[in-house]
Formats: sequence, structure tokens, C-alpha cells
Amino acid sequence: MRRLGAVALMMALTGCGVPTSDVIEAGAPASGMPGPAPTKTLAEPATVPLFFLTDGELTAYPRPATDAGDLASVVRLLLEGPNEKERAASATTDLPRLTGAPSVTVTDGVTITVTLPDTPTPVSREALLQLTCTVRHASPPAPTAVPRPSAEETAPPAPTLQLTGTSWTMTSPTSACPAKPSTEVGAGGLQYGGGGG
Repeated sequence: MRRLGAVALMMALTGCGVPTSDVIEAGAPASGMPGPAPTKTLAEPATVPLFFLTDGELTAYPRPATDAGDLASVVRLLLEGPNEKERAASATTDLPRLTGAPSVTVTDGVTITVTLPDTPTPVSREALLQLTCTVRHASPPAPTAVPRPSAEETAPPAPTLQLTGTSWTMTSPTSACPAKPSTEVGAGGLQYGGGGG
């Protein structure tokens, strides 16, 4: 056993038989192809359909929205009216211009209440549909834990929009809008079948 230890020690001291040498200069250090430069991927803002009127017809105009998940932000965008590009495509609105910010609340997961400050007279049917359809197709509010209905039970009701002003209230079921705006792009907007029902 002693002999085996001595042999192992001797091999460790002599290395693998390659003689030692000085540093040999042989040109530039090795280099490979540089990797791609890191790129920042900026998330594009979500697009929400804002419903305006084009020649009296309800039309969805896709608009980028940084706060698409915030229903109050989407309602504020709608109430600002059509932008320059949308106006160039003949978009108009029947919604009033507001001096204050609207308030948006969701209660019981079924009722969406939008309160318009300083609005003494009710809005037109077209204005109510603009708001109803925009709310319906905006990002839905966070779902609440509701048990799934059994075969004997009915599905939960469609959300209802409740619009209030200074001394008036109007309601509109979100089912008053067709399921989805058409993907056929008309003059600047997505055509929305019919007047909304």
C-alpha cells in the first residue's frame, strides 16, 4: 500500500509528461461572433373599441388604451369624443362634453353605474348605446367568486349599465349590443351591425 501511495505522489509531482514552457505570443485573443444586441420589448397598449356614430350608425373605433383594464379610464376616453383621425372618418358622438370626471362603479358584479357630473338632462338613446356598447366590449371587471349554475339553474344575468345625471337615471342591458363588433373595417372604424337593438 505504501508503494502505491508513493507512485501516486510521484505522478502528481511530474504532471502528465508535458514540459513547462513560457507564454507563447500568437496574435490577438480568440473572439467569436458577437451575440445580438439586447432589445427591449415594449408591450403595446391594449386596444379597446370605443363606440361612436358614423352617419347615424353605431360604429366601433379601436383605440389604444394604456389602462384598458380600468373601466373608468375607458369611459373617460369615450366621453372625450372622437380623436382627429376618427373625426376624419366621420365619427361623431351624442354624448355630452363633461367639465368633471365621470364616476364608474361596479356593484354586485352585474350593475355598472356611470355617473355624469353636471348633466341636468338625460342623454339620447344613441348616446346611451354608445356608452352601453363601449362598456360591454371593454375589459370586463374582475370576476367575483360565483358558483357555477347547475343544469336546473339559469345563467347569471347580463350586466346592466345604469347611467345617472344630476336628477335622472337611465338603464340599458349590455345585451342590447350584438356579441362582437364586425371585423370588417369601414371608413375608419369597425362596422357594428344595426343600431344596437
